[in-house]
Amino acid sequence: MNRRSFLSTAATVAGAAAMAPLLSACGGGSTKKAGANTKEGLKAALPAYVPNANAVKPDIAPAQGRSDAATDPGYLSYPASPPTSVSGVPGKGGSYTAITPLWGTAPPVGNSFYQALNKALGVELTMKPADGINYSTIVPTMTAAEKLPDWINLPSWWNSNFNTGGLVGSQLADLTPYLSGDNVKKYPNLAALPTGAWQNGVWGDKLYGIPCFSSSFGMPGATFYRRDVLEARGITADQVKSADDLMNLGKELTDAKRGVWAFDDVWVYLQTAWNVPMNWRIDNGKLVHMFETQEFLEAVDWHYRLANSGYMHPDALAGDVANGSTRFYSGKTLIGGGGLGAWNLSDHQSGVAADPNYRRGAFNAIAADGRSTPVAYMGAGASMISYLNADLKPAQIEELLAVANYLAAPYGTAEYTLVTYGVEGVHHTRVNGVPTFTDEGKKDVQATTFPFLAAPASVISNPGGEQVTKDYTSWAAANVEYLTKPPFWGMNFSMPQALATAAAAPNVNDTLKDCYHGKKKVSDVQDAVASWRSGPGGRLKQWMTDNVLDKYGTGQ
Repeated sequence: MNRRSFLSTAATVAGAAAMAPLLSACGGGSTKKAGANTKEGLKAALPAYVPNANAVKPDIAPAQGRSDAATDPGYLSYPASPPTSVSGVPGKGGSYTAITPLWGTAPPVGNSFYQALNKALGVELTMKPADGINYSTIVPTMTAAEKLPDWINLPSWWNSNFNTGGLVGSQLADLTPYLSGDNVKKYPNLAALPTGAWQNGVWGDKLYGIPCFSSSFGMPGATFYRRDVLEARGITADQVKSADDLMNLGKELTDAKRGVWAFDDVWVYLQTAWNVPMNWRIDNGKLVHMFETQEFLEAVDWHYRLANSGYMHPDALAGDVANGSTRFYSGKTLIGGGGLGAWNLSDHQSGVAADPNYRRGAFNAIAADGRSTPVAYMGAGASMISYLNADLKPAQIEELLAVANYLAAPYGTAEYTLVTYGVEGVHHTRVNGVPTFTDEGKKDVQATTFPFLAAPASVISNPGGEQVTKDYTSWAAANVEYLTKPPFWGMNFSMPQALATAAAAPNVNDTLKDCYHGKKKVSDVQDAVASWRSGPGGRLKQWMTDNVLDKYGTGQ
């Protein structure tokens, strides 16, 4: 799996995970755990934000929204002469180990790319990528034995599996003295990362994590459609303003005899059209879970009717997620939900290979009733977070932070080019001005490793596929105004393992999935919710009220 394919997959996983809180479960007898952050403590721990003076000016500037939301900048070409953002060599010759998740084939040990980057970094950083599929079970084995590497990536959607809140301050280093406030100005590229992204690495009023792939946009996903197919029939996204419009579109587009169905799965990213809360809502000072709302039931009912309408692909109804992209590319389905990482050059290339006219589009955020103001909830500012080992000495932490500053060099700089594409003439060459991997680059560089330790803020760039960048940034600019932070946005807190399981609500979610696939009825979901509320759900709400809401507020 190449870099862009990974980012598509990771963004989809992270997008779905963004619908859940950034919690950490305390189990196995662990007594040390980090609480949530106070407003004052969080403010003191966060690094100052200083835009990078060496950043390449984007072709499409960010659009501002509410709640500190802003779209990612767009670039239509790669700089012919990348500027530098780091002077000298950041490292001082130290030797370290690093573990990151890897979805794909691991690069050869000690390959030419690793050697070149270590030379530029001035350290001997031994990369040990681990299988991303089993990462959530690999890491706990290391933490149980207290044998973490010097630097490790812990994706926030697995905080509960890792018990990250129990590791901070014991096995993970406190970076507050080095990065909080103006201290971060020693590392200009790190200072240019969005404040909201740093928040996901703060536990108990102290900063521990370094964000990777950060963004101020943070919309978890969208309802995509085959723009080429719909526009050929005179249908544009702005014509879809309600849930009824979508259902009518399903009737118009479905032709089962030709093997074409309008819909693939859409539940995860469409449910907010009914203003279903992202986990929690505050009503008159009281916590209300999404399962308890009328909006949730209305959304479930619509999706149940969709599943029984004949407008949804049979394989999607059967739960086949793996082949969803294939169905979309081939035109067997024309509408489907997904993470925003799917909207990129790799997707365009795969789609055009199946259909030369392929063009991805996304519907704007809608209100199901067609009258209310649409709502879109912000996901995490960053879901990939790296941490340093607590056993490192202060001088070693400073050396690795200098390395992180190099790795976080902004898009299009000389440092970014080396980290992303390797050495020109060895790992990549310029083809029509676009850095293009050689065979050696495909083998050694494309598998994402170093960016999982630190990376610049996200941009939208698809060299060779400029229309993709224009389409994505245009859609983002039209929707950023609807983004709002849900309660407990970016708040890290630890809860008992049993309550972490209650938050996951497996029985409810399994029944829900069967319902929006037409296998169970809405009443079955209501029964599952009732059982959950009377047991684990009730205990979860009480714990959240007592330990988070009453003590720390909503974080807003």
